[in-house]
Amino acid sequence: MNKLSIPNCLGSVAVASCMLLAGANALASDDANLSKLGAFKSTGTGAGEAIAQGGAFADNVRQILETIELPDGFKIELFALAPDARHMAVGRNKGTVWIGTRKTKVWAATDRDLDNVADTVEEFSPSVRFDIPNGVCYSPDGFLFVAERNRILMFPAAEFFMESPDTVAIPIVAQGDLIPPEEESYNHTARVCAIGPDNNLYVSLGQPFNVSPLEKQELYDRVGIGGMLRMGRDGSNREVIATGIRNSVGHAFNPADGTLWFTDNQVDGMGDETPPGELNKISEDGMWYGHPHYGGGEVRTNEYANEEIPADKLARYVPPQVETIAHAADLGMMFYTGDMFPDKYKGAIFSAQHGSWNAVVPRGARVMVTFLDEEGNAKEMIPFAEGWLQSNGVYSGRPVDVQQYVDGSILVSDDKVGAVYRISYEE
Repeated sequence: MNKLSIPNCLGSVAVASCMLLAGANALASDDANLSKLGAFKSTGTGAGEAIAQGGAFADNVRQILETIELPDGFKIELFALAPDARHMAVGRNKGTVWIGTRKTKVWAATDRDLDNVADTVEEFSPSVRFDIPNGVCYSPDGFLFVAERNRILMFPAAEFFMESPDTVAIPIVAQGDLIPPEEESYNHTARVCAIGPDNNLYVSLGQPFNVSPLEKQELYDRVGIGGMLRMGRDGSNREVIATGIRNSVGHAFNPADGTLWFTDNQVDGMGDETPPGELNKISEDGMWYGHPHYGGGEVRTNEYANEEIPADKLARYVPPQVETIAHAADLGMMFYTGDMFPDKYKGAIFSAQHGSWNAVVPRGARVMVTFLDEEGNAKEMIPFAEGWLQSNGVYSGRPVDVQQYVDGSILVSDDKVGAVYRISYEE
């Protein structure tokens, strides 16, 4: 928009008009850029932001890491500084880690000299206007997917276009088509994604309420809000495969049997110690996981305490594999398949507890490990890395996601500090 086209933005009505016009222009600009990127044409966008990796801030973060408690033989180190670091996707050829945020940027952290520390952290694909690009996932054949508030983008050959501001970007679910636009919210909008063993894309959709109202249930169950979606990697054949999920911000496939597991954040405002958080397992399509009738576990919500649970939902109800402590905010998770850690960790789940925002007694802010039994069910969940919750109740960090790095170590993101840590093992 040139100077001559800018309207007079004095007065409340004019301000609102200006905001709508600015938003429309931004969307039009983004659509134009995506069209060019899909046709391998330059957008003229300059280089994106780069984050310095040294200095006093990095030194202070390393001091925080000295307080983290781990099992014998493990150590934790700073891998990268990345503001607002959320969910991660690990490449396989260049030591690159894509890091989503709940703001407007995706970071690419690259270990260029292969010393297991990122040398550069740069804004990924700055010619794209991202909207809460929290969920990033990477396919074995080199496709990066970014799940936003209401769009999903695919970046073919992401590792090999990342040195330029222009990166091939294809919206496989167009802006406004992931959920009905009138259901867009600023709450529970951090999507996550994963590529399944069937080569389909799986995306969870948190619902925007603390407890979703009865009049929303038919719509939400139909479109997958408060549920899990499966679709082709081109966005085709979209299906809702699970419902009754309040706000899952972490899921992963068990490579041993192909089952999909997910964490779920449960209802707030019912007290410090209730209801429990959840770690769940999807063994078959069409099952129901309790919300909004259950607040977590089998604790009934206040809003639905007198509502009879429909018989068809009760028949499909799946209780959690693990009930976690209330309000710890269980988020990102992964199954360990590497060779670096001791054998007992092979096939175990590593997951992040972000920490409570409203509990009077703080909790969480740690990495958990869950061991499975011979039948592939959860046997025990215990703390693996903790110490980000200080004795005075202040969080020195808030873990968000856990992913396996190329050498068999694991990476932990922290959106409070704005960093990614690497946990390794040596006998």
